[in-house]
Amino acid sequence: MPRDPVCGVTMNEKTAKYKITYEGETFYFCSVKCKKRFKRNPIKFAR
Repeated sequence: MPRDPVCGVTMNEKTAKYKITYEGETFYFCSVKCKKRFKRNPIKFAR
């Protein structure tokens, strides 16, 4: 199961409402707030 790269919450990719594909990898988020933080600085979170 993937983790939200911003806050670390374990996500289910089948039910996650928020996701972004960055450099060919899909990231899942628990909230729109975490998704927005990722979009502002993806290099910080996409390790």
